[in-house]
Amino acid sequence: MKELDLILKNIKNKELLPIYFLHGEEPFFIDVALKAFENEVLSEDEKAFNQTVVYGKDTTFSEVLSLARQFPMMGDKQVIILKEAQEIKLTENEAAALKLYSENPVESTLLVIGYKYKKVDSRKAFTKVLSKKKMLFLSEKIKDYHIPNWIETELRSLNLKSKPNIPTLLSQYLGTDLSRISNELQKLKMILKNGEILDEKTIETHIGISKDFNIFELIKSLGKKDAVQSYKIAHFLGKSAKQNPFPMMMGNLYNFFSNLIIFHTMKGETPQNQAAAMGINPYFIKDFGEAARFYNLKSATRIISVLREMDLKSKGLGAVNMTEGELLKELVYKVLHVDQYKVKT
Repeated sequence: MKELDLILKNIKNKELLPIYFLHGEEPFFIDVALKAFENEVLSEDEKAFNQTVVYGKDTTFSEVLSLARQFPMMGDKQVIILKEAQEIKLTENEAAALKLYSENPVESTLLVIGYKYKKVDSRKAFTKVLSKKKMLFLSEKIKDYHIPNWIETELRSLNLKSKPNIPTLLSQYLGTDLSRISNELQKLKMILKNGEILDEKTIETHIGISKDFNIFELIKSLGKKDAVQSYKIAHFLGKSAKQNPFPMMMGNLYNFFSNLIIFHTMKGETPQNQAAAMGINPYFIKDFGEAARFYNLKSATRIISVLREMDLKSKGLGAVNMTEGELLKELVYKVLHVDQYKVKT
């Protein structure tokens, strides 16, 4: 989040705006910013007199603005932090008061507002003022397919080295809750020794993700047309459907075989160019080279149709009383025998 980077830079350099209104659907970035404002702007001695933290369910914007208009005691600046501002029912009078304060904030006050899980109404007059003055910061959800890149960035920031497949593995099993992912990474940071590489065994031991029975091992087995291992993994995943959501597994399979199509169409290109076109780490190109031996372009295209068919079945179209585990086994069979039966289109 560029906005978060800017905020953290402002705090570090002591170049603070009078107001920071943080809003948006992703609470993680807002929480990180609020924690930085709370812990890093004032010294511990200054906090006792000049820092106030209030919560939306316990206050109103009128009360918060009243605090903001006061002057610091025995210091140059006071910090007012409003958390969970989305809990406040904003009246027209308070919206007008916010506009007036935004137009002429008290310079000795740092007012920080955290408004989580949704965007503030952009039509409000105070929102327009804050936006014009660059005091409005949007915390947007990261797209699912960008989560591995975000995890990779977080690993670097924690000085953790990992195998190239680890960010994708973590994103598959930890989902899109950035707070949960961050907590798990912090836990791994405490566990790993300096220079130790984060690998599947470490993930299995400390997070509980099986290094042998996961969606990526299934994809690898399918890529090699290893029927025995593919069915074994599918059976394991089908028994733990809650930890292995069918739609997410379908997404990973779709990405793999879509990229296999790209691999076929870019035959003769360098691995770096192929990886760039697929949006993946060049480390994984060898997996597509292996899969291309067993699935030609036509087969890969037919598998995409298989995946669409199974997606419809998972939504209740054409499948009666089939569990996700049963659907996964059928999918594995049809991928392995894609050239031997008629694909529904």
